[in-house]
Amino acid sequence: MSKQPQGVLSLDLVKVNPEGWPFIGRFSRVTLILFFVWEPLGWLGVRAPRWGFFFCRDPARARPERDGRRGAPAAGIATQTVAAAPPRELGMGDEPRPRISIFLNVFDVHVNRMPADGRVVKRAYRPGKFINASFDKASEENERLSLRLRLDRPGVPEPVDIAVVQIAGLVARRIRCWVAEGDVVLAGQRYGMIRFGSRMEVCLPPEWKVLVKPGQKVFAGESSLAQMN
Repeated sequence: MSKQPQGVLSLDLVKVNPEGWPFIGRFSRVTLILFFVWEPLGWLGVRAPRWGFFFCRDPARARPERDGRRGAPAAGIATQTVAAAPPRELGMGDEPRPRISIFLNVFDVHVNRMPADGRVVKRAYRPGKFINASFDKASEENERLSLRLRLDRPGVPEPVDIAVVQIAGLVARRIRCWVAEGDVVLAGQRYGMIRFGSRMEVCLPPEWKVLVKPGQKVFAGESSLAQMN
């Protein structure tokens, strides 16, 4: 399995993902420089590392998979559920599937988690634009990194695949993914991060029941998105 951050660091009871420490360090250096230039500027600059801690926080979550339910891969607002084909680069065909979109603003937790147990059978990156991730057209036009996840269902002969897609936004231009093709993953496992404000999507089998509604707040690794019939 590819190397990936597994734990979190803590400072003053604030859990921070390891991906955030380089940014917090840069913000802190800039703040020190501002103090040398002019003390009032330094006190204003203190907000920057504090925001870095806040943005990169990585709270513990309960395992979401229970009774055939699949968890949310990101924290944010479920903006829509439509019938759409999965990303072409995943090779899952053109048949429309239920697609749940989640918009993350800069105040949401940006650590992404696996929605189910399974194996990554395909990982595909596609460059694109950086329009506002809250717009529906961001699904097709923005930069994205997609995973084809084959679910772990012992005793079931037919494989079931879902697509999990990280989409960059207007400000978020760095997609991080810590898993590779062939990796075995667990529901709720941290697998990536998008910095700073973005969109996540999940494409499900047609027969699954969607459990969330547009406008509903969901939490990565904890809220249930859908259930197998």
